[in-house]
Amino acid sequence: MKSLIQAVVIVASLTASATVFAQSNSRITREQVRAELIQLQQAGYHVGDGDQAHYPDAIQAAQARIAARNSDLSGYGGNAAGSSQSGRPAVSAADWNAMYGH
Repeated sequence: MKSLIQAVVIVASLTASATVFAQSNSRITREQVRAELIQLQQAGYHVGDGDQAHYPDAIQAAQARIAARNSDLSGYGGNAAGSSQSGRPAVSAADWNAMYGH
């Protein structure tokens, strides 16, 4: 029963914080809250497990994992691993003198 009360308090605080930053004409639904809780559980955060000593760090780490997963699934791509240079290619002094020397 105690874990149920903790879960309700956490859901209420998540809902309240989400509606504070939301637009006034949009409301979060129960299905959205359930989906967020499922995402948190899949990311390793368990609501109502009694571990209040690590609460801020644990939920922030889970939210960061969710954000990273969601950004990987977006259609915009990630960071490019390659590099590029502009300008003329570098020519050593010996090559330059061999081509254009007097």
